[in-house]
Amino acid sequence: MSTPPEFPDPQRAWAYRPAEALAGAPGGPLSGLSFSVKDLYGVPGWPLTASTRAPVTDPGESVLVRRLLGLGASAVGKTHLHEIALGITGMNGYGSTTHPQDSARIPGGSSSGAAVSVALDQADFALGTDTGGSIRVPAAWCGVAGYKPTKGHPDWSTEGVLPLSWTCDHTGPLARDLATIARVQEALTGQQIEAQDWNGVRVGLWLPEGWTDRTVREATLAFATDLERRGATVTPVHLPEMLDAYSPIVLSEAATIHAEALKLDDPGFQPFTLAALRQGAALSDEEVQNAFDRRADYAWLLNGLFTAFDVLLAPAVPTPPPLIGQDEVEVEAGTLPLRRVVLRLTAPFSMLGVPTISLPTTTPYVGVQLVGRHGEDDRLLGLGLAWEVGA
Repeated sequence: MSTPPEFPDPQRAWAYRPAEALAGAPGGPLSGLSFSVKDLYGVPGWPLTASTRAPVTDPGESVLVRRLLGLGASAVGKTHLHEIALGITGMNGYGSTTHPQDSARIPGGSSSGAAVSVALDQADFALGTDTGGSIRVPAAWCGVAGYKPTKGHPDWSTEGVLPLSWTCDHTGPLARDLATIARVQEALTGQQIEAQDWNGVRVGLWLPEGWTDRTVREATLAFATDLERRGATVTPVHLPEMLDAYSPIVLSEAATIHAEALKLDDPGFQPFTLAALRQGAALSDEEVQNAFDRRADYAWLLNGLFTAFDVLLAPAVPTPPPLIGQDEVEVEAGTLPLRRVVLRLTAPFSMLGVPTISLPTTTPYVGVQLVGRHGEDDRLLGLGLAWEVGA
């Protein structure tokens, strides 16, 4: 799919741009706001490709899109993503999406077009999805804000969204500022979000040794220092890498979702996507169950931290945006695969379903994560609002 010729799109962010937006209901709390829709959401009358040349199933109409239209927001089009959401660079079967300000660099993924659409002020907010970091990573690398709700949040429905992993999938928004995200949250929930005083807030700083480059480490520490100035206490915490649980779960579930396409001799996926799906299909039931057992152990560790801390602070990305085609990056521990160094920072919080926001730092295109307890989404957003107002 392509956008109309009069609509410039050098970043290849847009999968579908109709001649006229879907108008929101007049007089709603989101009237006057426009939003883009990641091309995993079912929108009647709009095509759905999941940014792949392979066949995909129709998920039906998105409950969330329908609700946002009913609240007054207008949908302006669909954005490209990393193919079927299985990746963090923005690579897809339609030319791949590039960074909003530097065409040589990646925007992050899988909600790549979503982040670009708000970074370039082409929409007030964007609907993305987050299975392992797919909202937070492009938000960080494109210099915008993102929010991954608590898993199963009643107002952030995944119904009518093509899944990647039932266990880890979330819907959520990106915007140029957290205030816009909070406005959307308030409209959906009917609850006002109050800015939260940082004084006395117990922050656990998760900054594993060697997992980032120096730029990201210093940006994260500067953010922590700023929270201390606001009255928070910041204490280092430890969590292990959790990809040994995350990857088998996601790959096995993705292979099941795309099983019909995998039966074809040449389904049309990009080579990396096809290899990952076949890897998932080859996993045994025992291997997948072992991954779920490890996930339970990791949930126990995280819940333990939240008995001592109110929120966690962590980097959202390991480095500034890499170059297109760069498969490895240099972090303080050495040269490592890009996928691993990114996902080990973000995947734990989607796999374990806790609410997380990504906020930009004073370092360009470097973001941090604030992570809250299950169900404490509005408090987390309130803390983020207070930070944003005083930033």
